[in-house]
Amino acid sequence: MEFSAICFPPYGQSPLQTSLRELTTLGMKNAENLAIPSVRNDAAFLFTVVGTTGFLGVLAGQLPGDWGFFVPYLIGSISLVVLAVGSTSPGLLQAAIGGFSSFFPDYQERITSHEAAHFLVAYLIGLPILGYSLDIGKEHVNLIDERLEKLIYSGQLDTKELDRLAVVAMAGLAAEGLKYDKVVGQSADLFTLQRFINRSKPQLSKEQQQNLTRWAVLFAGSLLKNNKVIHDALISAMSKKATVLECIEAIEKAS
Repeated sequence: MEFSAICFPPYGQSPLQTSLRELTTLGMKNAENLAIPSVRNDAAFLFTVVGTTGFLGVLAGQLPGDWGFFVPYLIGSISLVVLAVGSTSPGLLQAAIGGFSSFFPDYQERITSHEAAHFLVAYLIGLPILGYSLDIGKEHVNLIDERLEKLIYSGQLDTKELDRLAVVAMAGLAAEGLKYDKVVGQSADLFTLQRFINRSKPQLSKEQQQNLTRWAVLFAGSLLKNNKVIHDALISAMSKKATVLECIEAIEKAS
């Protein structure tokens, strides 16, 4: 399979001036909301905690004597503890939300499709892949490129390399946007992209950052749409916990 035809335009040229209409035409559902962090999992978790503790508190209020006072009080404090943990140790709360989110029927499917998109797009544009994980709360695809790593840490990413990394970063978001009405895994992708932008020179204006984000979603989405069979094969391989080498073999066989 030949990938040399995948070219990136210099930053500032017309391909980066991407409109929402272009994203919609590609097949992105609710393109205007792609970059808005989803609160579906957070809201569902907090609603469940508050609703459950409230219901149990009402039942406990029927207990005789002092038990009818102290038990509802203790149950009601659970919601306050959850909020306190979220404000002091947000990582712990996110881990709990991640575990709770696994009860959504589409959650594992979303994770696999999302990470497979990062993996496939990185492979297509020639970035080497070190590993990946689909574990809840630890979902990621690790790339390995010493030259890029040095540029990132030194804050010297040029526009060409920023374009490549932006496309990989937005691949998971693009995969969800092509398949689902609402994207729920974009927060980490947007954070990663912002990290790359902050490490680039020259610095981009807010308008340029928005254009770059939209263009990267469009480019990644185009690659995924044009290689849907390969993406599906990779999803199947990753869902079976295939090694990186086995994933690459699945890509090459499907091509």
